[in-house]
Amino acid sequence: MNPKGPILFFDSGVGGLSVVKEARILMPDRAYVYVADDAAFPYGDWQEDALRARLIALFGELIERFAPSMIVIPCNTASTLVISDLREAYPEETFVGTVPAIKPAAERTRSGLVSVLATPGTVRRQYTFDLIRDYASRCEVNLVGSEHLARLAEQYMREGHVEEADVAREIVPCFQEQDGRRTDIVVLACTHYPFLVNRMRKMAPWPVDWIDTSEAIARRALLLASALPLPDAQPQGRDVAIVTSGNVTKPLARLMTGFGFALQA
Repeated sequence: MNPKGPILFFDSGVGGLSVVKEARILMPDRAYVYVADDAAFPYGDWQEDALRARLIALFGELIERFAPSMIVIPCNTASTLVISDLREAYPEETFVGTVPAIKPAAERTRSGLVSVLATPGTVRRQYTFDLIRDYASRCEVNLVGSEHLARLAEQYMREGHVEEADVAREIVPCFQEQDGRRTDIVVLACTHYPFLVNRMRKMAPWPVDWIDTSEAIARRALLLASALPLPDAQPQGRDVAIVTSGNVTKPLARLMTGFGFALQA
């Protein structure tokens, strides 16, 4: 770990930019690197052992290249699968992960009906079941593994367009009625999903509280970063974004520029 190095954000695609946006508000003087593992997107299509091996090897390359002061993994799928392995493999590094916001949802629900909207990989992981057991045993938690929503969000961010009917189909299973009660909270357990939340609100059959963990992740990073010295003065345009596919398209470059990154393959 280089205490003056950049903070490295890692996600399967562009979804983690939702956390970078919050982090920049809280830590404007830090240097940032953003890595989108779009060569492997979406992670939900991978077998767990293969994805675990890929990520452990990839992080070794990233740590050697950037010497980060901290590594933030907003991606729920990657965090719940491999963050303990990463901490074991790279014990000198500081990792900040994320988990589905099941605990705050259980504390805030009034109806007792909570839905967790996530990728298929996240909803089938034992980590998620353990969170429900530990923090939401008095609620009825409906796990909704969306096959297509992350792709739709990625498309929206890169191209600026998505069909609202496609979004509606993905969120319909979140809304349940039982004994006069209705789902009142939906946990957005994927960093891609907040970029579509306005579409979700519009297409929802009734109003719910959508829980987004982006700010909470950024605040955790801030807490850990407070013990680190500020980086040395850097030239303008210091922040870089990497896409593992090497597919540097003009729309993607514009997107990254809008978030303050110079895009590299």
